[in-house]
Amino acid sequence: MYKIIFHVCLFCVLVCSSCHSQQNGTAELTSKYEFRAVWIATVDNIDWPRKGQYNSEEQKRDFIRILDEHKRSNMNAVMVQVRDACDAYYAKGLEPWSEFLTGTQGKFPSPFYDPLDFMIQEAHARNLEFHAWLNLNRATFKRAGSIMPEHISMTKPEWMIQYDGQKVLNFGIPEVRDYIVQVVVEVVKNYDVDGIHFDDYFYPYPVPGQQLNDLDTFRKYGAGYRNIEDWRRSNTDILIQQIGEAIKRIKPYVKYGISPFGVWQNYSPIVKVGSKTQAGTTSYQTLYADTRKWIEKGWVDYIVPQVYFERSHPKVPYRVLIDWWSQHTYGRHLYIGHGIYKIKSGWNNAEATSQLRLDRNNVNIQGGMFFSSKCLTENYGGIQDSLRASLYHYPAIIPPMRWKDSIAPKPPQRVIALKDNGMNKLVWQPGEKASDGNENVYFAVYRFEKAEKINLYRVDKILYVGRDVSFLDYTSERARGYVYAVTSFDRLHNESTPTMVVVNYGETR
Repeated sequence: MYKIIFHVCLFCVLVCSSCHSQQNGTAELTSKYEFRAVWIATVDNIDWPRKGQYNSEEQKRDFIRILDEHKRSNMNAVMVQVRDACDAYYAKGLEPWSEFLTGTQGKFPSPFYDPLDFMIQEAHARNLEFHAWLNLNRATFKRAGSIMPEHISMTKPEWMIQYDGQKVLNFGIPEVRDYIVQVVVEVVKNYDVDGIHFDDYFYPYPVPGQQLNDLDTFRKYGAGYRNIEDWRRSNTDILIQQIGEAIKRIKPYVKYGISPFGVWQNYSPIVKVGSKTQAGTTSYQTLYADTRKWIEKGWVDYIVPQVYFERSHPKVPYRVLIDWWSQHTYGRHLYIGHGIYKIKSGWNNAEATSQLRLDRNNVNIQGGMFFSSKCLTENYGGIQDSLRASLYHYPAIIPPMRWKDSIAPKPPQRVIALKDNGMNKLVWQPGEKASDGNENVYFAVYRFEKAEKINLYRVDKILYVGRDVSFLDYTSERARGYVYAVTSFDRLHNESTPTMVVVNYGETR
């Protein structure tokens, strides 16, 4: 039986403005705020679902396993690919079911379920942000086994560019851009996503001997442009801006992010603002994606350059590139994309972990993403072990985006402490809505010794971050007194003032 042994008070606390990296055994004490995400790729069954795994219940169990693994590693967001090639992993949209989900394009899941609804619910149950990751340009996949007659590549052949054995959407046609925007709108309207995410596929990566055949489209729509290259970049600009505006109109709180190829442009006497790299491919010149402009103009909320280069790379050194990006954030969030898949083909664990530490030493980098999920769940080179034991040993809060929401939520109410089999148990009520109408979405529990200064930036004091309204402290000791602080967070990770609970020495039976 529970017995109440508490008193509750609200008071102001002193907190430090930063928390320097320290060592506590093998666990690294780091900043409270850090974005930690993983890409879960579905195209060609890279991460999920497993190839040939077409039973819905098996798919669900496997996805839950993946989320549980990442939650144990203290990840706080997942980027799940829900559109591979003008297809879908969701029921309420314009495009047919993906063949990588069911084995045949257009075939319904069996037993029927809506994977996107399911995945969002499971992610949120673990307090993981869910970003719907969509491919922008691919209409067909090289190794596709089935294309149904109703697929957009069949019904709108005039929208397609044939390139390197597959079809891609022609961004130069205004109706194509409108179509892509509508695909995104359906996802944002119909699903409780936290973000919309695109990777590096804009105009296709060049292939020797292949020509991008959009000259007729340029002749039709390219009036006023000096050359076809500027026109292509403008097409991509327009599309990126259109998508962002559509998201804001429907759900302003939904984040919008891009993960481009790592190099925008190389530095040269002409391009004096480029990175001091010698990349053979650049977003600006090769893929016709002016990624620097998108963040400078505020069209996106975050950017995740794919810095898949080692620190000692002779032409694109890791540190040079992340330092360049950190100087071009323009007040938006910068996360670094980590290519940990390379651990299997040459990198070692030290390369990956050293890159993460370089990120943390740069104040303009708010976190990172890992490609891809199975590299962590299969523990390539021991990388997952390193995250759990050291780099991600403590939880982290997703950094707030003040330009989207800067209003703090109300604190939780009626926080009480109970005894449950000799352990301290806290229960509370969510609290009132904030002045902007936002609800409290999740909560954090901090624990301090009674003589300690209350410091909510001490990540080693965080015992719980989640959506439940109770917490059982398994590590509490019977003969010790503690001060617990419970705070609430809104959807965009603004934190309330704490509600404090003092648990006295001794045990009440």
